Parts: sequence; structure tokens; C-alpha cells
Amino acid sequence: VFSWSFLLWAFLGLIGGITAGIYWIVLEFLTHQVAFFEGWQVIPVMAIGGLLAGLVIHFIGDPGEIQLIVNNIRFNKGKLNPKNNPSMILSSFFCIASGGSLGPEAPLVQVTGSIGTWLGKIFRLKGEALRSLSIAGMASGFTALFGAPLGGSLFALEILHYKHAVEYYRAIIPALVASSFSYIVFALIVHLGLGPTWNLSAYEYSGIFDFGYAVLFAIIATAIGWAFIYCVKFFKIVFEKRPIPIYIKTLIGGLLLGVIAYYIPITRYFGHHEINELITEQFPLKLLFVILIFKIIAIAITVTSGWRGGFIIPLFFVGTTLGLIIHHFIPSVSLTLTIVSCMAAINACVTRTPMSTTILLTTLTGFGHLIPILFASLTGYFLAPKIPFISAQKHQD
Repeated sequence: VFSWSFLLWAFLGLIGGITAGIYWIVLEFLTHQVAFFEGWQVIPVMAIGGLLAGLVIHFIGDPGEIQLIVNNIRFNKGKLNPKNNPSMILSSFFCIASGGSLGPEAPLVQVTGSIGTWLGKIFRLKGEALRSLSIAGMASGFTALFGAPLGGSLFALEILHYKHAVEYYRAIIPALVASSFSYIVFALIVHLGLGPTWNLSAYEYSGIFDFGYAVLFAIIATAIGWAFIYCVKFFKIVFEKRPIPIYIKTLIGGLLLGVIAYYIPITRYFGHHEINELITEQFPLKLLFVILIFKIIAIAITVTSGWRGGFIIPLFFVGTTLGLIIHHFIPSVSLTLTIVSCMAAINACVTRTPMSTTILLTTLTGFGHLIPILFASLTGYFLAPKIPFISAQKHQD
């Protein structure tokens, strides 16, 4: 059973974990340095961050977005080009550290996936073997950030095609092996402990109606998911109305994001730490509505103005805010159940990844009851728009 293939997958996981660890340490350092600027200063800081990211993309090359990754895995024999990595890493550092509403998951998936392609070429792998190694690399990067080897492995498969994830079943074992080794190395580098990332109170099952509440909250969250998708479409039309250089678009995006962050500071950054702030502090209902609306707008601007990063954790932030709003109207239902149901549904609606979303949230929130999350994820999945938000998912081989 312990063949050379296993050693190759393990080696890929080790490299992926080291890469993710170094990326995270540098990102945290830059974020803390930039966080020194507060108040009105966030507007020029984020504008400069956007300008620098745009200049990197303009001069070094466009690293693409999640659509390019999906298309390369499905239609380019599983090859992810490592030459895009310098541009992706540098631009994402400027975008995320300055306070953009996108997270590091997409850059890490791109970089570690291309490392899988590079290793595959060194060992002269072809066909499904090469594709599987690229997917395993993607999974190792995603797992390092979220600390969920099973969820990260499933995500790498589900994100490729929401209806036909089993097409890539050969990649599941390589992905699991690489993810496990990546997780261990990343945990050693950043001193990551076991346990939930977000401080939700313990959930106590109160009866069969909890499943009904999970579905109800998921329906509301799916409606917000639709609103987010159409908000992105609106800003995409705005930013593409006239052909302007990428660095001008990212500059304009930075200015808009800076203004939003100035008036509503908690909308700044991608939400990894801000979710705990939302949960622990008692925000008034009106302010929660304002945060919900402008966080959706901030994510949409970040996505459409050329900034680089991933939107999964920002969507979890939106789900948390919505859960807190709903809890104000139905306080008798567990706050933890409300928040997790909203998180699951909105992410499954946008990304079409119900299986991995369910597994990820059990890890990130410590919500030990899998079924309510699954009900919410499937609700978001089946009520999602017919045309996927990630357009590359809809193409047929």
C-alpha cells in the first residue's frame, strides 16, 4: 500500500504545508503593519494597496481567478501554470493585507495546485495521474488554511463541477494524503491548535424542529446569496463599462473599499478574526443590517475591481451577520444553529459545494451535529440560481 505514489502525495503535502505556512506568516506580518493606519487613513491606504496590486498584475501578468483554475483542471489536462504564482502571491498580499474583503484561500489553492502540476511534470505523469496531483495540491493549500483535511479534499473536487464531482474520484485519496501532511506541517509552522476557529457557544439539540429551523434559516440565507450574486453582476457591469487599465480599476476599488471601511470598520478585511468580534460583541440590530448590506457590497467591489483573493470566509462573515439578525427576531432558537445554518446555505448557494461546506463548518465552528448543517447546505445548493456564480462550473466536458 505504501507505494512511491503515496510518498509523492505526502511530499506534495509537505511542500504545500510549508508554502501555506510561509504565506500565512508573511500575510499576518503585513496585515499587522498596515493595521497601524486607522480612521480616515484607511482610505488612502486601501487605494494605494489596490494601485500596487493592479501594477503587479499589469507588469508581471494576470494570474487569473478561480474560473481559470477550474478550467485548467478540467480542460487543460489538469495543468496549473506556476508562472502565474509571483503575480498571484504579490497582488494577493497587497489586496488582503490592506483590508480587502477577499481571503487567502484562492491564492493558496492556485499556488499549491501549480506545485502539484510541477511535481507531476518532474515525475513525467500524464492524464489523470497529473490531474490528480494538481487537485491534491489544491486540497493541501485549502486544508492548511481551514484545518480540515476531509473538507479541503472534498472542496477541491466539488469546486470543479458541482454536478459531477465524482468524475475526479481518482484524486480523492491523493488529496486526503496531501491534505493530512499539509495540515500537520502548517500547524507546526503557525502553532495551530486543535479546536474551532470561531467562538460559538455549544449547541444543544432541542428536538426535531431544529431541522425545520435549519431549512428555514437556509432559505433566508439563500435569498441573501442571490442578492450577493446580483450585486456582483451589477458592479461587474459598472467596472467593465469602459476599458480602463487594471491598475486604475483596482485603485478605484480601493478608494470605494476604504470609504466603506472608514464608516464601518468591521467590514474591513476578509473576516477571519472579525467573525469572532461579531459573535462576542453585542451589535444593535440596525447596525447589523448596515454591516450586512455594506459587507456584501464590499465583497462585490473587491471581486469585480480586479482585487485578488477568495470569497469563502467573507461569505461566512455575511452568514454570521445574517444569523445574528435572525436571532433578534427568533431568540428562542439556538444562536449557534442560526448562524451555522446561514453560513452553510449562503456558501453552498454561491460555490455549489454542499458536501465540503458541511464538513468545513463542523471543523471551524465546533458544531458537532452534522445533519442540521447538511440540511442547510443542501437547501442553499438546490435553491441556488440555475447559472453558477463560478461560471467555469457550468461547462460540460
